[in-house]
This record gives sequence, structure tokens and C-alpha cells, in this order.
Amino acid sequence: MTPADFAIPAKDRYFEDYLPGAVFECGHIAVSEAEIIEFAGRYDPQDMHLDPEAAARGRFGGLVASGWLTAAMVMRLIAENFLSKGTSLASPGIDELRWLKPVRPGDVLRIRVTVVEATPSRSRSDRGMVRSFVEALNQDGDVVMSMKPMNIIRLRAPP
Repeated sequence: MTPADFAIPAKDRYFEDYLPGAVFECGHIAVSEAEIIEFAGRYDPQDMHLDPEAAARGRFGGLVASGWLTAAMVMRLIAENFLSKGTSLASPGIDELRWLKPVRPGDVLRIRVTVVEATPSRSRSDRGMVRSFVEALNQDGDVVMSMKPMNIIRLRAPP
């Protein structure tokens, strides 16, 4: 699916639009060698992320993205394609972040988001909690990362 295929575009989504069981597959973001090295130099300076020659001799047989770069790229896809800028209020966190396969230069990532649970808040009637299962897939359809985020979303019509 693309954002145009959703019943309601991300910019117009409210809590009521995140129905448990709904699956959204969307977005794409390319991973470049330069971006992998730049991120590693600033935040995760390990040879497997930073030095192509050393990485070629290492466990992965070549340069791989930091899992934290992958998570940041996935967050961009979530923010642009799944959450509404106008109704997404905050996130209290994520559970079970897993890096399942290496992400390499030239990979193109997309996300598949399954809404697991949507529960109206008992203390704040204008919002609810949406729990999702997010998978990041590469161009071959391999799941490279997964996580279970929680998002607080504004209701369209508070009771």
C-alpha cells in the first residue's frame, strides 16, 4: 500500500482511525554508504559501521548500518506515513526493539505497521493509546528490524 491507498490519509487520522488488526505497508528510504559512515562517525564509531575495509574483514563481510541509524530511518517513515502530525501527541516508548538482519549500503527500507491495540485513555477523554507492531523490510522483503511502539493519539470525537 501507499499512503494514497489508505482509507484516511495520515494527516487526517485520529485515534478512531487506528483499528486493531489494520496493516499499513508504506514508505521507502534509501540507505547510502555515506550516511552509514557519517552516522557512525557521530554516534556509533565501530569499524563495522565506519570503515569499509575493516568491515570487509569482519563478521558481516562488509559495511553495515548502525541499528540506531536504522531505527532513526524507520522513525522517519512512521512519522511521514503512519502518524498524523496534528493528532499524534507523544510516545511513552517502545518495547522489544530487535535488529534482525544487517542493513547495507544500497538497501531501500519500507515499513509494515500492524495496529495491535487501541485503548481510549481513562484519565484524559480526548486521547487514546495505540500500540503497534512495526517491521522494517528491505527491498527483498526481508524483515531487518522490528519494534512495538506506543503512541498517544488525539480522538476525533471525545465522549
